[in-house]
Amino acid sequence: MLTLKVLREESARVIERLKVKGFDATEAVAEIAKLDDTRKALQQKLDTTNAELNNIAKEVGMLFKEGKTDEANKAKERSVSLKEEARKLEEQFKQTQAQLDAVIVTLPNLPADDVPVGKTAEDNLVVKQGGDMTTLPKDALPHWELATKYDIIDFELGNKLTGAGFPVYKGLGAKLQRALITFFLDVNTQAGYKEVMPPIMVNEASGFGTGQLPDKEGQMYHATVDNFYMIPTAEVPVTNIYRDVIVTDKELPIKMTAYTPCFRREAGSYGKDVRGLNRLHQFDKVEIVRIEKPENSWAALDEMVAHVESIVKALELPYRILRLCGGDMSFTSAMTYDFEVYSEAQGRWLEVSSVSNFESFQANRLKLRYRDADKKIQLAHTLNGSSLALPRIVAALLENNQTPEGIRLPKVLVPYMGGIEYIK
Repeated sequence: MLTLKVLREESARVIERLKVKGFDATEAVAEIAKLDDTRKALQQKLDTTNAELNNIAKEVGMLFKEGKTDEANKAKERSVSLKEEARKLEEQFKQTQAQLDAVIVTLPNLPADDVPVGKTAEDNLVVKQGGDMTTLPKDALPHWELATKYDIIDFELGNKLTGAGFPVYKGLGAKLQRALITFFLDVNTQAGYKEVMPPIMVNEASGFGTGQLPDKEGQMYHATVDNFYMIPTAEVPVTNIYRDVIVTDKELPIKMTAYTPCFRREAGSYGKDVRGLNRLHQFDKVEIVRIEKPENSWAALDEMVAHVESIVKALELPYRILRLCGGDMSFTSAMTYDFEVYSEAQGRWLEVSSVSNFESFQANRLKLRYRDADKKIQLAHTLNGSSLALPRIVAALLENNQTPEGIRLPKVLVPYMGGIEYIK
């Protein structure tokens, strides 16, 4: 959530920067200014009225002491009238504050200055490409056919048990999932990220804190009786660990990692892009989250990008890193880098990770603050990244490594697979 200070003092910049995200904030910014002025005027009237009430209370006591009963009773009558006025002012103030907050939360985060201008994924900027492209025979199979051939993932059984987008991993397929999760967590913890195991359902406050609510409620599975939401990413519960918390500057940076199942409705998805593991309603993902001082968050973002790149390299997959354009960025992000791996069998790039800096946007919603060296309390910066999401990693591993002997596994995964080098 953008701070009111920024919205009032830098309104022209806010409007200009949000155009990069394709968002016209002109009317919202004007309404915010009007509501804030009304709120301040009501606060001033309320303060004046309460001050007068305090003075009358003192005056009544003195008048009774001096035996001036009639004057004291008149003052009390005046006090009753002022109390009613104060009650109305307080109600108006609360309503105005609620209206103000409701408008502010509709505004996305400001994109950083070096976010590329653009509307769609086609306008994203490729900043790096690495890994060796794979040459496969003409009869190479896509991963959904390989999954059936080697009996490692059963899409039809998942459809029977739940529905489309809920696959069942079997045998070496299940073992590969477990191996990847453990490998990702090991790499993350070795890099100083503390492992946590959070709930996979969250309340409304948690969804609001990281920006999933009210922006993406239609994409989240909702347990209506208890008003809990199935998490779309571990970012939500892990970042919310520090909701309503003030940390000291010596505690920063805070680095956390977590494995969770993730749940997304993916409403509106259809076509070839949803075949097999390309787009699921339930999938496994390992996440990294950081809480930083504002002056360190951009260096931290670069460090996180390099960290995710090292994992993709270890998996021996061809990859590229994209800096997302304004129109393709999330509501909450100030800067996002996407990682894609190339699927030779499908002939296209598959997104496997997003690494983002939210600056103070999430922290303001979370009331996540830190006390600096001068004992001043200010908003922290939050960052997160997929490290990594499993479905498309598995798809690329299966497709790019298919050989006459079976699916060759990257060397780094062999110890996690109990010495198995090929899925046969």
